[in-house]
Amino acid sequence: MDFQEKQNYDFNDLVEIVRILRAPGGCPWDMAQTHKSIRSNFIEETYEAIEAIDNNDKALLREELGDVLLQVALHAEMEREEGTFDMNDIVSDLCKKLIVRHPHVFGDKSADSEQQALQNWDAVKMQTKQQKSQTEAMKSVSRALPSLMRSEKIQRKSAKVGFDWDTVDGALDKLYEEYNELRVAIGHGSVENQSEELGDLLFSAVNVSRFLGIDSEKALYDACDKYIKRFSMVEQLAEERGIDMKTAELSQLDSLWEEVKIKQKEK
Repeated sequence: MDFQEKQNYDFNDLVEIVRILRAPGGCPWDMAQTHKSIRSNFIEETYEAIEAIDNNDKALLREELGDVLLQVALHAEMEREEGTFDMNDIVSDLCKKLIVRHPHVFGDKSADSEQQALQNWDAVKMQTKQQKSQTEAMKSVSRALPSLMRSEKIQRKSAKVGFDWDTVDGALDKLYEEYNELRVAIGHGSVENQSEELGDLLFSAVNVSRFLGIDSEKALYDACDKYIKRFSMVEQLAEERGIDMKTAELSQLDSLWEEVKIKQKEK
């Protein structure tokens, strides 16, 4: 199909290109896709945009945001073909939501701080979604979120009605309590019980991070990077000293690990 070439395209061009790709005579791959078949693509493109943000790579972010937008356009086109809604409906609904949930900008409410603005947003959200209890608000947190992120969102919602520790000390005590319960479960519990107690321990760890103002998802992300870097140094050190990591005693490898750990802290 012919499509007019331009120096610069706009949002409407994107919608039209996606329509052409899925129309008869378009791209066989695009025509075959469904919401579920490209579900993982949506997740992957979102994480790639996040990585560009983390790396402060503006050029890559521009590209990856385009890939995320493509996913939105594809899903919108699928629904347009079914006659349910289209991209204009999505944009219209979003605009209405932004106006309604910012009464301190478009209405008669006031917000002198970020906290007040968030309170206004949450109050309107509960009202528009007809959530009559905080439990309903907690259940509305997407189950598809990474579990650390979901845990923190759920905890923040329960804290809004006063169900929370006064200080981080209470959260730390609970963390120790769950740690001890996990040790007991490992000693004579079933795998199911061990899984339950491990979940409680992780949930409590997220609660501690929330009190400290630390993003638990980011903290674990950084811990993974640190582990890889430290392991790489251990591997290199073992090679330099003629140590076969596959056959070496754990105590020997642990000694190398501690040596690397000290070197990193000295830098």
